[in-house]
Amino acid sequence: MSDDFSYELIATCAETGARRGRFHTPHGPVDTPAFMPVGTKATVKGITPDVLEVIGSQMVLANTYHLHLRPGEDVVSELGGLHRFMGWNGPILTDSGGFQVFSLKHLTKVTEHGAVLRSVVDGDPVLLNPESVIDIERALGADVIMAFDHCPSDPTNRAEVEAATGRTHRWLDRCVEHFRSQDSPHGPQALFGICQGGAFEDLRRRSVDAVVAHDLPGYAIGGVSVGEDRESVRSAVAAAAPHLPADKPRYLMGVGTPQDFFLAVSEGVDLFDCVTPTRHGRNHQAYTPIGRINLRNQRWARDGAPLDGDCDCPVCQRFSRAYIRHLCTTGEMLAGVLLSIHNVRYFHRMMERMRAAIEGGTFVALREEILGAIQRTTA
Repeated sequence: MSDDFSYELIATCAETGARRGRFHTPHGPVDTPAFMPVGTKATVKGITPDVLEVIGSQMVLANTYHLHLRPGEDVVSELGGLHRFMGWNGPILTDSGGFQVFSLKHLTKVTEHGAVLRSVVDGDPVLLNPESVIDIERALGADVIMAFDHCPSDPTNRAEVEAATGRTHRWLDRCVEHFRSQDSPHGPQALFGICQGGAFEDLRRRSVDAVVAHDLPGYAIGGVSVGEDRESVRSAVAAAAPHLPADKPRYLMGVGTPQDFFLAVSEGVDLFDCVTPTRHGRNHQAYTPIGRINLRNQRWARDGAPLDGDCDCPVCQRFSRAYIRHLCTTGEMLAGVLLSIHNVRYFHRMMERMRAAIEGGTFVALREEILGAIQRTTA
């Protein structure tokens, strides 16, 4: 790993593969396990950068495909790169657009050269391939940039998964070559490779071997939580994560429920991202110790308690469930803002508790406490 990026292992759980670490980047360290809020279009929806910092966000995401469409990487670069553009001084990771190849498959044609997508803005064709993605991500200037991968649409279709996994490896070869042939205009960057393999343990292991061969600063597990059940997610993570290098950060892409966090951290995963907390916030749902609650329900109309009495977020310190329900039922935009802030803080608090538990030797007990409470309230 380069001098600009390094992973420090601080503690491990004696009973599981859980790791407490610290990922060092040019824009500051990230204590792991960590959740990274998603700021697809260079903004975490409903939350300003200063509030993100207050509630414990360390690193955020942005998306290559969407920023390429609007405002364009040339505009972002001209204005100083993503950090200056979005007013966020901490580390940033950019997704490569590979997930859009999966999620917009009805608008996409994939060939060995790359993928042609239809723009969600105007319908025009957009070519993404390993070289163009690296060029875009270089111009955007995030600390960590993801290689362009092919996420299969059906993780249980072996023929499709095998073809997509092989293509991911060949695209990674091209990404690495192109990345190493140029410099970023906005400072040091780390290229992470992505392991695929669907629901097949042997393909996951094969992908780990192929991706790790490039000796990159970090690695991601992709193609997970794309419609399969939780046991399939667990099997895919277990087949990949423990076999990734112990001295590099491990990132599970697009996973965002407490159950999945504990599952993956137990296998040694360090980094997570998902739109879950802000999307649920905009849909008037809050994460609490009694489960996920819908603030539009009548039962909260006269409830003067905070969303979570143990939560230290600015929302729980100031507002009642009744007030937030009033905002929800009257269509006030503040409702989604407050619930998004609380939900992101809920995820960060969970990660903070995990880090402390791994260091203190109580990770398994914490896992049983939190997942047990969730099971009791959702049964």
